[in-house]
Amino acid sequence: MGPNVELVSSSPDFPTQTEVVVIGGGIIGVATALSLVSRGIPTVLLEKGRVAAEQSSRNWGWCRRTGRDLRELPLINLSMQLWGEMNQRVQHDTGFAITGIAYAARSEAQWQRYQQWCREAQQQDIHSELLDGAKLKSRFSGLQGDFNGALFTALDGRAEPQKAAPAMVKAAQAQGLNLQQHCAVRSIERAGGKVSEVVTERGIIRCQSVVVAGGAWSRLLMQGCGLTLPQLKVLSTVLRTGPTDYDPGICVSFGKVALRKRQDGGLTVATSATSISDITPDSLRFARQYMPAFRAERQNINLRLGSRFWQELTRWQPGTPDKISLYERIRVLAPQPEATVVNTIASNLVQTLPQLGTLPIEQSWGGYIDTLPDAIPVISAIGNQPGLFLATGFSGHGFGIGPGAGQLMADLVTSSTPSVNPHAFRFSRFTDGEVVRAQHWL
Repeated sequence: MGPNVELVSSSPDFPTQTEVVVIGGGIIGVATALSLVSRGIPTVLLEKGRVAAEQSSRNWGWCRRTGRDLRELPLINLSMQLWGEMNQRVQHDTGFAITGIAYAARSEAQWQRYQQWCREAQQQDIHSELLDGAKLKSRFSGLQGDFNGALFTALDGRAEPQKAAPAMVKAAQAQGLNLQQHCAVRSIERAGGKVSEVVTERGIIRCQSVVVAGGAWSRLLMQGCGLTLPQLKVLSTVLRTGPTDYDPGICVSFGKVALRKRQDGGLTVATSATSISDITPDSLRFARQYMPAFRAERQNINLRLGSRFWQELTRWQPGTPDKISLYERIRVLAPQPEATVVNTIASNLVQTLPQLGTLPIEQSWGGYIDTLPDAIPVISAIGNQPGLFLATGFSGHGFGIGPGAGQLMADLVTSSTPSVNPHAFRFSRFTDGEVVRAQHWL
């Protein structure tokens, strides 16, 4: 079972025509829809399950500049500005607050990378600082372990994943958004070479543009349009503790364990040191493209061959207009957390901060992160299919960068001047000869 997400009511009337259809009720789809309706663009948001039921409610809740890929820095600067205005804008509580975020360095090589990142980021008006080991330990009473120091950004923050997207979609509905939940898109159709309609399980919606913001499902949705998106899924595990008086003050990652204070008084606890990647047919298909990233992160990724290989080989096929689709059979992609990872995170928490040894773990959950070979998203028009747009592959960075990504996507859909340069996020980078590589800073 996943975390308890604030519920949102669907709009009462099923639409048959609109200007833009957004597919996917996660943070990216919701932010895109909010930006579109704020401009007066008739928009329908379709979600096969419930708003924010997948990774958008299962992430850490961090909104960070710290250690990001340099190509994302203009977009996260925009997003942090939008997060700061969000509660007032939507007239609901997203849980956003400026807390600061720190990543501890566990080796000299990592410490050197942090120093280089600080120099590079300062050129884009991001003012992070380096805390030496003594300053880091002075912030956390009882901290155990050897750390060279930490990369710290005081103006970073957090929001509540179970609240943020629902709050934003409610505001969008108040501005005219038509939201349809439990409404899977079976196919995206074209006429005269352009997007013309989407076929859903409830009927057809005619439209001029479609934004695919399907998270881990985007690969399959694009395959249904005859396009190859080299996207894979990585399983991440998160814990929630019971209420505690302990407050780290900032969001912090010590590598083996990361934590932040929650609004409900507990802690969200996770790790950046262990993720599970199920071997699937797509893993083999895209192995060459992902090999550089795997080599760089191999200590943190556990490959697993199991039932998912056969499930995806036999069942994961794009939808067709006239048949019940996989999207209708799996309303919410809710993977079970790996028990060994849960136990490891809990153990690492106690080893790092022994005073939390008696703190009960109230819940754990898993979520699938949608990844791309260079670990930055696609936010792009699809050049050979007019009217089709894609926003996906945020590689674990999507929650914090969501508001800016949604605004940029809306810029592209409406042919407005882009809020930031979208070149790095173009879909065509996978086919136009660019050397696609991830930047590894943390």
